[in-house]
Order: sequence, then structure tokens, then C-alpha cells
Amino acid sequence: MLSVRDLMSRPVRTAQPADGIRHVHSAMRLMGIRHMPVVDADGSVVGIVSDRDIKLAWTRGPDTQVGDAMSKYVQWVHPDHPARRAVEIMITRKIGSVPVIADGLLVGIVTETDFLRLADQTLAAELPTCP
Repeated sequence: MLSVRDLMSRPVRTAQPADGIRHVHSAMRLMGIRHMPVVDADGSVVGIVSDRDIKLAWTRGPDTQVGDAMSKYVQWVHPDHPARRAVEIMITRKIGSVPVIADGLLVGIVTETDFLRLADQTLAAELPTCP
């Protein structure tokens, strides 16, 4: 059975609640990512910010803090959970990513792109190459 560990992306770029959305938005664009977990000084996940959250917060000004823009209720999975658990959460909650947490610390993230890569690999293995 495919586990979250087999699918997750790592290392994970994170933000802190006091970071400005201008800085985080720039970092996300440079890295080509749409979701960034937000951690406190101890490394515990306290939220997650998406490109959509940043766009909404931008109306309050580019110096708005991530802590004021992030989603505070974070669904997460453990690396040993079946990958199906992550996709169930993402579909049910209509979210694009799920942080992976072990022993209270962020160890990875599963995103829509990770599942699309898996689908691409599966389809490439099953289908003949198109002319």
C-alpha cells in the first residue's frame, strides 16, 4: 500500500506568523509553490497559507502578517498513513495540500501536484505511447 511517506514532498519551505505576505508571496512565486505551512519558533505547525489566502490578504496591504492571513485549522497526516487518507482529506475539505507531521514536527507536505505526478506515472506505465 502506498503511504504518505512515499508521496510527500520534502524539504518543506515554511513561513512564520510574523512574516509579511509580500515576502512570503515572493518566496512562493520563486519556488513555484502554492501552499506554505506556518510554524512557530518551536517548529510546530500553527497554520498554512495558500496563494489564495495571500491574494485575499493583499487588500489589507502587502505588510499584512502571515498570521493574519493563514488558515489556522490545519488538517494533517502522519508519514505512515495510507496515501489515500491524504487524498480523502483534500477532496472532502476542498484543500490543495496537507502537511505531514511526525512527533509534532513538520516532515513533509502532500499536494495536488504530488497526486498528479502519481497519476502521470501510473498512466504512463499502463498506456502505450501516443504517436
